[in-house]
Amino acid sequence: MVVLHYTAMDTANEALERLCSDQFEVSAHYLISEKGDIYQLVAEEKRAWHAGAGAWGDVCDVNSHSIGIELANTGLTPFPEAQMMALEALLSGIMLRWDIAPERIIGHSDMAPNRKGDPGARFDWRRLALQGLAVWPEGAGSGDFRACLTAFGYPADATDQDLLSAFRLRFSPWKSGPLDEDDLKRAQGLARYPVDPNIGKP
Repeated sequence: MVVLHYTAMDTANEALERLCSDQFEVSAHYLISEKGDIYQLVAEEKRAWHAGAGAWGDVCDVNSHSIGIELANTGLTPFPEAQMMALEALLSGIMLRWDIAPERIIGHSDMAPNRKGDPGARFDWRRLALQGLAVWPEGAGSGDFRACLTAFGYPADATDQDLLSAFRLRFSPWKSGPLDEDDLKRAQGLARYPVDPNIGKP
């Protein structure tokens, strides 16, 4: 699978310095700057330290089963067009090389809903989905909210509130309040993409 992140730093250069430093014990396979420059920091077949604690489906060591892509962004501003275009081109190649399905392109907040919020509310998941680079639920299916999300891959040990927050961050980022019928319909749409039990690497 592929896990998308934002750097939460002011510039790509700052992020590049941190990702390449032994001091911080964090790394990613790729970093994409605001201008669309792509830096490969770790070979795709190697393990990078980008995901940390969390899970997706039955995979608890996400670092060993994923490619991590960092987007230079504080999380407070839109992602520039050049950066999104570079991401789309990079994702297309990775998905082809590793036979990765669109439902296996996830955010850091998806696999660690209790502690992470990236790539954040300003990231355009629907744009990726329209190009076959992610999924977008259209509300066709059945089941309760938690069952639908865990069938898709969200961690089964997350609280109901953490699941709702992570789900909305990706699919209804400016929404608040208790779970409603629209949330449930979207979640039921996600259940059409059950997590691959043999996710493998990446």
